[in-house]
Amino acid sequence: MGQKHSVRLQPVGIDIEVDEDESVLHGAFRQGIMLMHGCKEGQCSACKSFLLDGEIDMDSYSTFALPDFEKDEGWVLLCRTHAYSDIEVELFNYDEEILRSGIPIQTREGTVESVENLTHDICKLVVKIDEPLEYRAGQYVDLTPAGADFHRSFSMANPPSDDGRLEFMIKMYPGGRFSGLLETKALKPGDAIGIEGPYGLFTLRSSSDRPILFLGGGAGMSAIAALLASMAKDDSKRPAVFYYGARTEADLFHREELEALTQALPDFKFVPALSESDPATAWNGETGFVTDVCDRLEADLTEVDAYVCGPPPMVDAAIALLERRGVPEERIHFDKFTITAEAEGEGSR
Repeated sequence: MGQKHSVRLQPVGIDIEVDEDESVLHGAFRQGIMLMHGCKEGQCSACKSFLLDGEIDMDSYSTFALPDFEKDEGWVLLCRTHAYSDIEVELFNYDEEILRSGIPIQTREGTVESVENLTHDICKLVVKIDEPLEYRAGQYVDLTPAGADFHRSFSMANPPSDDGRLEFMIKMYPGGRFSGLLETKALKPGDAIGIEGPYGLFTLRSSSDRPILFLGGGAGMSAIAALLASMAKDDSKRPAVFYYGARTEADLFHREELEALTQALPDFKFVPALSESDPATAWNGETGFVTDVCDRLEADLTEVDAYVCGPPPMVDAAIALLERRGVPEERIHFDKFTITAEAEGEGSR
């Protein structure tokens, strides 16, 4: 381990201690400070902050996330920043409620319990862990197959429980290093897998009792399913509607569980939307892109808390819709899957 230095986070006045060998972001996670972040790999700019004082160096990153002129002005990516003296950083993108309520990252050893195809390109992975993992519904962990030199980030599809199981709904990408193991059944029951986390800010804000609008697509089902299950577990009375977009009826999954939630939650509605429904089938539900369906069916969105999860095009379209319909930025929470060079075309954050 390298030398330790103090990091002061402004304007919130939080002090943490980080090692020279770890990024400032990782040091914050280790101490339960949940800074805004996305990919954790210097690709997305979610953790961009301003260096007020001190000496730092940064690991390699994308200049799309941090252009050279911004670096010259003093901007840094906390996921790539190493402190080589005591430093002071100004945060520009943070949620103080979440910031101070983080859970320190934990490492667990797990065993694959089951692998099940839910659709042609969505797989359910269940992992049994050696001891329970503390996390909040909507968060994610990094999974590392035994002997692998890479990890991938996936949201838990189940809320925290004492049974030592983590469930994931994972989209399989052609050529994906992790999802390829699922597609070929190379990752199978009994195999060891490493877990590190929790990460992520896609959690229900407890300070609000406003109606909730969920918008999801693809493997974005995973985190939203966990949020809804946690609401049922907590006997939540908040009104909620979940719009989920798929191409065809064959791409819909987890429907029985969501229908069951309409019984467990007194004011919950599930609205699947198909963008490529076949006129020859008996589909009687909503058709069109999920954002268009939501726009058509929701009369007033100004008083909702919105939670959006899925692939970037859907998330971007949803945010544009919500902003146009009067939802304040601070009430739009999203989890966007990005594509990184290391992922070789595989979904990550």
